[in-house]
Amino acid sequence: MSAIGKQKGGRRLAFKLTRKRIIAVVLLILGAFIFFESSTLDSELVTTLTFESSSTGEAPAVADIPVPTSSYLLVVGLLFIVTGALNFYEFEISRWRRLSLALMALCGALFIPTVIIAAAAGNDTNLTTIIAESLRLATPLAIGAFAGIWCERAGVVNIAIEGMMLFAACFGFTTLFFLRGAALPLETAQLLALIIGLLAGGLIALLHGWLSITFRTDQIVSGTVINILAVGVTSFVRREYLLSTEAGAAKLGNFAIPILSDLPVIGEAIFTNQPIFFMMFVMLAFTHIVMFYTRWGLRTRAVGEHPHAADTLGINVNRTRWINVFISGMIAGLAGAWFSLEATGSFNDGMTRGAGFIALAAMIFGKWTPIGAFGAALLFGFSDSLGIRLQMVGVGFPVQFLQMVPYAVTLVVLAGFIGRASPPKAVGQPYVKE
Repeated sequence: MSAIGKQKGGRRLAFKLTRKRIIAVVLLILGAFIFFESSTLDSELVTTLTFESSSTGEAPAVADIPVPTSSYLLVVGLLFIVTGALNFYEFEISRWRRLSLALMALCGALFIPTVIIAAAAGNDTNLTTIIAESLRLATPLAIGAFAGIWCERAGVVNIAIEGMMLFAACFGFTTLFFLRGAALPLETAQLLALIIGLLAGGLIALLHGWLSITFRTDQIVSGTVINILAVGVTSFVRREYLLSTEAGAAKLGNFAIPILSDLPVIGEAIFTNQPIFFMMFVMLAFTHIVMFYTRWGLRTRAVGEHPHAADTLGINVNRTRWINVFISGMIAGLAGAWFSLEATGSFNDGMTRGAGFIALAAMIFGKWTPIGAFGAALLFGFSDSLGIRLQMVGVGFPVQFLQMVPYAVTLVVLAGFIGRASPPKAVGQPYVKE
């Protein structure tokens, strides 16, 4: 916090640069930009939001929504400016405070539709595709965030999620390639490749546990070493065994959940998809239930918060951490397998593109809770989808800047919008039994 004092009538008035005021400034800037952009558009321009199915080609079950682009952006721009101005001032009357907070919530709800309409700018935009793409791109981020929760709730910092993902993506795909040469059925080869990917992530997690728990190495250093090791080893494997061959392979196939897949809009976006996508929701429920409704979750949280107190109650602190680190690695391996087995059907150097670090940001944004981390992953997935969408509609920015969108969103969210995020108290602290 910073404060600037002024003397007035014998009283000292303090101006504090609070998080609320930072958000208010952001709203003022965004509102001014949107207002200016609306004035440059044709007043008759209309953006149509559609809900067409991209796979079946059937008529949409939900009617199209035409939106007058210029008028909509004008109203939203003014709303952002007014909301920013109201929230910049600290009201002493409660009803004005409630009004300013309600307007801020409304601006938050309108932010994503406004971005979509502004990006389309007079073109038809299929919301079903945007929803499906956002969820798909959020899959490795959400699963990686769950991996971080398992590890850090037990008191072990895990910035090695990126390396675990990369190892799993590499060895999972390499296994699939060689098993296909052994004339196994494709589904069997894919299942075995997925298992190898999980085990690869788990084995690398054991290396992290060995360094950080047994030898009490600085956990940040241990994770960094694993990330560097992953880049070198996977690049070597690709160069020696994959580049000189026809390394392409089939991706994991789609399947539809009966009845639910026929629902309008969300049926295709959610209930018609690939296996690891569905595993994201399984891991969400599993992590939440285990962490907050089971004895193991209670022990994990106790070890991460007060390891000495947990030890006096008979909990083996280091064993608990070992098990959670291994589970974390296998979950990270599932996220890594998404890249090579489900998304692309191939392996390339550094194909995770920093997803492990964005997953950690989602975990922090979600305040070390599975549901919060999942919501943050959806935000980052949408920002990634938005960058792709902006490239498709030909926005006049260099491609490199558009590819920076998810990382820029990560920085902005972590810097000013999550408030106080308190990690487990004993995270990063090696435990020595007295």
